[in-house]
Amino acid sequence: MQTVDVIIPTYKPGPELSMLIDELEKQAYRPGKIIIVNTEKHFLVERKDAMDTIAKYDNIIVHHITKKEFDHGETRNLGVSMSDADLFLMITQDAVPRDLSLISNLVQAVEDPQVAAAYARQYPKSDCNLAERYSRKFNYPTVAMRKTIKDLPKLGIKTFFCSNVCAMYRRDVFDKVGGFLHKAIFNEDMVYAGNAMYQGYAICYVPEAGVIHSHNYSCAQQFHRNFDLGVSQTDHPEIFSGIKSETEGKRMVRDTIRHFQHIGKLYLVPHYVVMCGFRFVGYRMGRRYKRLPKGLVRACSMNKGYWDK
Repeated sequence: MQTVDVIIPTYKPGPELSMLIDELEKQAYRPGKIIIVNTEKHFLVERKDAMDTIAKYDNIIVHHITKKEFDHGETRNLGVSMSDADLFLMITQDAVPRDLSLISNLVQAVEDPQVAAAYARQYPKSDCNLAERYSRKFNYPTVAMRKTIKDLPKLGIKTFFCSNVCAMYRRDVFDKVGGFLHKAIFNEDMVYAGNAMYQGYAICYVPEAGVIHSHNYSCAQQFHRNFDLGVSQTDHPEIFSGIKSETEGKRMVRDTIRHFQHIGKLYLVPHYVVMCGFRFVGYRMGRRYKRLPKGLVRACSMNKGYWDK
């Protein structure tokens, strides 16, 4: 039986963290260690519900870093370095397992030594808006997938899709591939997936493994998030060169508007179109960030600390 550790990067955790830990500890395939890499100690220790939950279990390791030290890739690498398990589960602080089979379903997918990682289906929270709710259906279908580099002509950018919101990794493959980026503004999961695929490995999508996770981002937040997405793709032409994200984005916009029409909610379309405009402008500016003044680049970015390093 392969050993599994869980790695959770945290920053200003909310009530979901306590729920997440309790649900992980109840899993049918119980993890060995739960490793929490927390940014800024006071945000965690001042949260009584989280500290009380952590104190209940003897397999939780908490490691604190400063905000200046945080990086989307290197912080996760740090968590991996604290694990000696065969497999590790990357999960975010606000994703809660949908049932007790999350870990076992993901483990089953990565038992194949040619599978580098397997990611879970994301279900919307109860307060999720209709546009975001539909995006969950669009990005996380009911059909399982096993993707390799041979699928690139058919799937395009979706070939490399993998989400560290909840994804299981083989440690042996992770070490061979070289881990996550040592400096990443965003998208460290897709860059890893691309590197693994170019080295002959597969990435699996496992819809039977589910987590509850969604955000109701504002237009400004969508702009900043997609700016960072564009930056990450520009900085890694070895993965993303010649692959257009816009085609997949246009398809989602079209399908979402059709969905609004189908459910009789066409009044949602104007705001949705505006939000998509913010996304598109942010992404295009991110792709061209090297032509922009440094001050503007930092202002446009969601991960402002990245530019201070």
